[in-house]
Amino acid sequence: MSADFDAAVEKLRGRLAQNPVEGSFKFEIAEEGVIVIRDGAVSTEDGPADVTVRADMDTFKEMFGGELSPAAAFMTGRVDVEGDMSAAMRLSTLVE
Repeated sequence: MSADFDAAVEKLRGRLAQNPVEGSFKFEIAEEGVIVIRDGAVSTEDGPADVTVRADMDTFKEMFGGELSPAAAFMTGRVDVEGDMSAAMRLSTLVE
């Protein structure tokens, strides 16, 4: 795991503390690892989730940095979303 990955985990923890979301979510970041959000906690242990978002680290950083909207990332094929799409829409409060 890189420093960027570790920073993303901490950023998600901070955003989740400020803006809790219902459901479970998994980010699979290519060649880095997974970040799972479940029951208000952020973990790097893999497990099932309502929705899985796959992207490379550059895309993930751009979304969390406000340079790329999650919708634009999805529409341009930079992220792959699997599972409950309504859960995926709730993720925008954490990412944007």
